[in-house]
Amino acid sequence: MIVQRVVLNSRPGKNGNPVAENFRVEEVNLPENINEGQVQVRTLYLSVDPYMRCRMNEDTGSDYITPWQLSQVVDGGGVGIIEESRHTNFTKGDFVSSFYWPWQTKVILDGSILEKVDPQLVDGHLSYFLGAIGMPGLTSLIGIQEKGHVTAGSNQTMVVSGAAGACGSLAGQIGHLMGCSRVVGICGTHEKCLLLTSELGFDAAINYKEGNVAEKLHELCPAGVDVYFDNVGGDISDTVISQMNQNSHIILCGQISQYNKDVPYPPPLPPAIEAIQKERNITRERFLVLNYKDKFESGILQLSQWFKEGKLKIKETVINGLENMGGKLHSSP
Repeated sequence: MIVQRVVLNSRPGKNGNPVAENFRVEEVNLPENINEGQVQVRTLYLSVDPYMRCRMNEDTGSDYITPWQLSQVVDGGGVGIIEESRHTNFTKGDFVSSFYWPWQTKVILDGSILEKVDPQLVDGHLSYFLGAIGMPGLTSLIGIQEKGHVTAGSNQTMVVSGAAGACGSLAGQIGHLMGCSRVVGICGTHEKCLLLTSELGFDAAINYKEGNVAEKLHELCPAGVDVYFDNVGGDISDTVISQMNQNSHIILCGQISQYNKDVPYPPPLPPAIEAIQKERNITRERFLVLNYKDKFESGILQLSQWFKEGKLKIKETVINGLENMGGKLHSSP
């Protein structure tokens, strides 16, 4: 059987921006037979995520993310349906998901890397298992639970950078659901700001490409910032940290502004900002959702419940066609 797949064609270089030409689509032959413990699956949805930029380098700079290899199929989060099974846990017609799904139209996988998913949890929107009811949702929820120290009724203000992205758009809503009294998002266009405030329940939004972010933040967060969900790092984060309160908390989710640069992760703060962090006892610990696998099941159920109750609004971008995958790998906080 002939199937299509996407392979890494070239590397952009540590400081370069990824382009569509870094990938190529090719056809390969899928074996007719599968071995004991394997399944054949048809791919339904694949996820494109900012962390993948690191995987395009020979060295990802991380001990838990492996680099993609040149001329080899690339992989990431995926959802599909089982067409043939020789694994005791799965039968034909089961929907399954994995964090290590090859970018391929059909694929033979070891059943041990797959998780069965229940379409009822997402009202049939299977792509949500790659977003709000999947790893980005869990990252937002568990990050706030473990590192945000949100206490209902204590009038906390949360700021979210990269607020219109997969994690940011959920983090702001979850912040409210868990008890923050005010949530302010930072993003890069007027349309995104409007989306955050009119549809996703943010109290206010700042377009960092217009006007003075520090002034706007001071105006919108008059009592200072208690919780900062950081998706971007760089100058924006420096500005937010400078307005954070004593004993406040940074949830270090991502550093999009730094992904095309050769810097360590998490990137060090400038000396003046680091001094503020220490003086005000602001926590800024690396957060890795994969360290909290014991909380995944309860987290998925919580996210699903909020979604079904209409409390968690979900926005996603779906592009058809495997050939379009590589061109979508760029960052726009």
